[in-house]
Amino acid sequence: MGYPNLQACISDLEKNGHLIRIKEEVDPYLQMAAIHLRVFENKGPAILFENVKGSKFPALSNLFGTLDRSKFIFRDTLEQIKTLIELKNDPMKALKQPFKYAHVGLTAWSALPMKVSGSAPVSFGKAKISDLPQIVNWPMDGGPFVTMPQVYTEDIDKPGVMNANLGMYRIQLAGNDYIQNQEIGLHYQLHRGIGIHQTKANAKGQPLKVSIFVGGPPAHPVAAVMPLPEGLSELTFAGALGNRRFRYFYDDEGFCISADADFVITGTVMPHENKPEGPFGDHLGYYSLKHDFPLMKVHNVYHRKDAIWSFTVVGRPPQEDTSFGALIHEITGEAIGKEIPGLHAVNAVDAAGVHPLLFAIGSERYTPYSNEERKPQEILTIANRILGTNQLSLAKYLFITAKEDDRDLSVDDIGGFLKHVLQRIDLSRDLHFYTNTTIDTLDYSGSGLNSGSKVAVAVAGAVKRELWGELPPGFDMPRPFVNYKMVMPGILAVEVPKNIKHSDTPLIFEILEEHLSDKQLDGLPLIVLCDDAGFTAQNLNNFVWVTFTRSNPSHDIYGINSFTEHKHWGCKGPLIIDARIKPHHAPVLEKDPGVEKLVDKMGEKGGALYGII
Repeated sequence: MGYPNLQACISDLEKNGHLIRIKEEVDPYLQMAAIHLRVFENKGPAILFENVKGSKFPALSNLFGTLDRSKFIFRDTLEQIKTLIELKNDPMKALKQPFKYAHVGLTAWSALPMKVSGSAPVSFGKAKISDLPQIVNWPMDGGPFVTMPQVYTEDIDKPGVMNANLGMYRIQLAGNDYIQNQEIGLHYQLHRGIGIHQTKANAKGQPLKVSIFVGGPPAHPVAAVMPLPEGLSELTFAGALGNRRFRYFYDDEGFCISADADFVITGTVMPHENKPEGPFGDHLGYYSLKHDFPLMKVHNVYHRKDAIWSFTVVGRPPQEDTSFGALIHEITGEAIGKEIPGLHAVNAVDAAGVHPLLFAIGSERYTPYSNEERKPQEILTIANRILGTNQLSLAKYLFITAKEDDRDLSVDDIGGFLKHVLQRIDLSRDLHFYTNTTIDTLDYSGSGLNSGSKVAVAVAGAVKRELWGELPPGFDMPRPFVNYKMVMPGILAVEVPKNIKHSDTPLIFEILEEHLSDKQLDGLPLIVLCDDAGFTAQNLNNFVWVTFTRSNPSHDIYGINSFTEHKHWGCKGPLIIDARIKPHHAPVLEKDPGVEKLVDKMGEKGGALYGII
């Protein structure tokens, strides 16, 4: 729909049963986040908090909480946008089938940003940072954060909206050493577009101008998170998706202002000026800790007359950003396959925190004339391309298979994909490590901030083994490993007693090696060491979350009868991943029991959430 603003979207959602209003006063410290999480878990509607304690501004969350709601919001433009993405990858289609693609011209017109006068709705009034809803999501968070921002910056060498970057990076509004109402913190990862802009500004010794948009038409935050093809502007995408040109102007200080936004915070980032930011409960299911990040000096906070603050809550998946991912996939389809030749499908596994684990399917077409056993060749080339592409480069574990081995295999089927890999893997050949490299800033399993390792597991060829569905009679583990459970065929979770120190890890593997090295374990290719075998084996979501968020491949992968030959590491017995929480890991996110009781009460008969949670 061509919503002119967030208020129009809210009215449409409410009229069609997709939104509830909470009229009673709610506390932005933990309570609003707890309500959001409970409603999201129950696949509930968008939530408009009308009475936020300490702020005159209402707040909206869970706007994109389900894929169905997102598709409803963009029901008039979704198909045209999918066509635009398709044509971006193959523009000859428009020439070959002009009548089929005639409607794209109108969509393209909506994509052109539109400069307007400075008397736009967002110019209604000014506020202070402390006037905004001070929403804190998790008990150990360092302060209130903006969690649904659109952060706008321009290239200092190529100013203007067509070369700008619009991204979603969290913003800390208060706490730590920030001077209230004068300073806020920016957090973004190494590869982001804003980082390129800041690097250029730093090199010239000039401040980087930053505009933070909050609210506005729902197409705007979606554009901020879209992994768009190179050369396609986020502002043009926002206009096309929202069927309304992105309206903007520049204020008296030269900051770009989104005319339809509910709020715009402007400020400057001075070269090499940082302050501690965080902690913050993040999408891996742990806290990202306090680190120095760019400091933004606040200039102005603009807002419209009927401004509504938009926010979300992040934590262990699935969360609202999971639904964002589903919408992105709905829009882009198989576009990634056009960027990387031979790649058919890729899935950043949401249950594992997205970035730690990728599943991919590629073609294996090298040396078709060879009579030798098929082995990974082309898919190794594809794996390197994947790990060098945009956000996919943040992956820590990449499992890639050959499409020719099973044309019905799906990267979205966690159990089926892992079974396919484990049936075919040659542990002496198929593991390829990348050491001393960069990983996700939010991932603390590595050896330092942004530092860790990766492993690509490339599998091609015929089935090599029948996986154990259950442990055979007579199988045992050495003491002190007395609690262990099958996760799925071929995978065993083994609990390490809590009284064993992490400094004793070499001894642990001595014991395992001595006990398992002479046993016939071909049906058990993967053993995962963990803190709680029952929790890890309870379901596949728990398994992938524990295994791939709590391990650093170069440090935590071991194997029975392992060897190194010509710098290549492999093993002849089961692969072992140490997925225990290590001393340097970040704390796990845990809810506040007292706040949870308040939300329980809201779900009782007569409460604001009765019938929803």
